[in-house]
Amino acid sequence: MKVIVAPDSFKGSLTAIEAAEAMAAGIHDVGPDIRTVLLPAADGGEGTMRSLVDATNGRYVSVTVEDPLGRPICATYGILGDGETCAIEIAEASGLMRLQEHEKNPHMASSYGTGELIAHALDNGYRKFIIGLGGSATNDGGAGILQALGMRLLNKEGIELPKGGGGLQYISSIDSTNWDFRIAESEFLIASDVKNPLVGSEGASAVFGPQKGAAPRDVDSLDRNLRKFAVAIEKETGIALHSKEGAGAAGGAGGAFQAFFNCEMRQGIDVVLEAIDFERHVKDADLIITGEGKTDLQTLSGKTPFGIAKVAHREGKPVILISGAVDEESRDALTPLFTQVHAIMDENVSVEDAIADAFNYLRRKTKKVMELITEKGV
Repeated sequence: MKVIVAPDSFKGSLTAIEAAEAMAAGIHDVGPDIRTVLLPAADGGEGTMRSLVDATNGRYVSVTVEDPLGRPICATYGILGDGETCAIEIAEASGLMRLQEHEKNPHMASSYGTGELIAHALDNGYRKFIIGLGGSATNDGGAGILQALGMRLLNKEGIELPKGGGGLQYISSIDSTNWDFRIAESEFLIASDVKNPLVGSEGASAVFGPQKGAAPRDVDSLDRNLRKFAVAIEKETGIALHSKEGAGAAGGAGGAFQAFFNCEMRQGIDVVLEAIDFERHVKDADLIITGEGKTDLQTLSGKTPFGIAKVAHREGKPVILISGAVDEESRDALTPLFTQVHAIMDENVSVEDAIADAFNYLRRKTKKVMELITEKGV
């Protein structure tokens, strides 16, 4: 029997690979001879790089770059098992995870560190990139990324702008004289589920600004700044980002990639599953098991278990969901997608217990599920 084990991370308790290892342990508790293939997955947000590297037996590269507020940090990018593809998450250098709650400030936060990671990979000869745009702390329209790669953003006096979303209020022109020529030689696959435009009521500032520390009064000023940036970009490139789908991803970094990079934007889970060659592994599998920390209606909008289930259905394979928690009001909507739906948390397992000992609880739940399957079939 071959079982594909492909969970996302259980946020706050297990990485995707740890979750996969817990599930595999539960499977082997029932049948030591069952063949398990661990393909930890992600949907383009935090954890995407790690899932891609772990699933392809790749490696990691660490480098000193700037965090969102310009402080030096050690950040990591991944090289996939093919030895050619570089995976970078904007969250790694420029993410909310790098800031304390009181430090959140989208006027000051910059994506510069992400640009430094790209530059380092270019220096090491890489020309194929997968960029995950989830979890950013920034609202700078990707300006920091551009600045780190040689673009000069100037005010009307020709002076370079400070980093961060606040400085964009002064933008007058863009000087691409020193833009890194290696960008034109490279391919960028952008993993993002965000379809929001750059500006307006559904734009980066209005929808995502508050979670990055923007007070209500800040949203309008940040949006105006991105509008000014979009005007300057259109003047430089002829590309209008204001209403462009996906331009609002990662505080507008999606727009910078669309304007200045040879890129394709795709749903995050589809990018990950293609990169780990998921469909090939599934063809001769008997069962697929996936999961995540909490499953609800948002899962159906393109989260990892949804993408896993789509492939499983296409190949006619049973797929079982084992998550930390399942929203009971969403269960009816989930039932057509999954052969079985299970949750670790129930009347006997509290949230606190499940988080504190997540590996063993997930292992035991998987064991119980496999025992039933062995006894009664899927």
